[in-house]
Amino acid sequence: MHTCLAYAKNKLHRTLFATAGVFLLAGAALAPFSLAQAADKTTVKVGIISGEDEDVWREVIKQAASKGLTVKTVVFNDYNQPNEALQNGEVDANAFQHQPFLDNQIKVNHYDVVRVGDTAVWPIGLYSKKVKSLSELKDGAVIGVPNDPANEARGLNLLQREGVIKLKPGAGIFATIADITENPRHIKIKELDSGIIGRSVPDLDAAVVNTDWALKSGLTKEDRIAQENVKGNPYNNFIAVKKENVNAPWVKTLVASYQNDDVKKVFDNVYKGTGITAW
Repeated sequence: MHTCLAYAKNKLHRTLFATAGVFLLAGAALAPFSLAQAADKTTVKVGIISGEDEDVWREVIKQAASKGLTVKTVVFNDYNQPNEALQNGEVDANAFQHQPFLDNQIKVNHYDVVRVGDTAVWPIGLYSKKVKSLSELKDGAVIGVPNDPANEARGLNLLQREGVIKLKPGAGIFATIADITENPRHIKIKELDSGIIGRSVPDLDAAVVNTDWALKSGLTKEDRIAQENVKGNPYNNFIAVKKENVNAPWVKTLVASYQNDDVKKVFDNVYKGTGITAW
């Protein structure tokens, strides 16, 4: 009787010890991923969009080098690539997007990406090669808008502010063409890829074009017949990283390497007033 009891107690002790060991190993496996323990780096890759921003980031690279951080830019040609590359670890950060765009990408693709430092804002504009003002647009005119959700809503809100259309109350930054409730001039809205819409302006009566693509397409201030407000604009662009790196020291260095007067001078020269630094 005592022998059986001793055996049972010994077996229970061994079982509890083994179980505790499993939990300890599990805890040890999870510990390195604490945000507070995010690793530092001396070299980082940053995804950006091709064009004028490459000139700005050459100055950022210089600023980072003076702070002991080597920055290498990875250039992309469309808006859908940089977040995927960041999520997959092909780059350490990116700098090309505003919050509504990122929010939509997270919703669709479940990216673990967060904003860490503002860069600039490019007020979206309505451009035309056929008319000099909105009042000149004829009934039935064709207006192009970007076909990605964030920038389509941005364009539709601009058209609403200018009195061209009216949107369903509350549509806000999630507006789509299905939310148009009034269209007194029977405007035809044509959804086009952001990368080609600027080049399509001559074939349309007007088009809402992101400023960076407008510059790439040879559009000028003289072609712009309307523009969204700058003050209180929800579309500030920013540097983004994976959530696990948000507290890494290199992130603070990278942001500081962008947010300074030397970069602002280059930025203002490159964008000639079409973009505005926003830190």
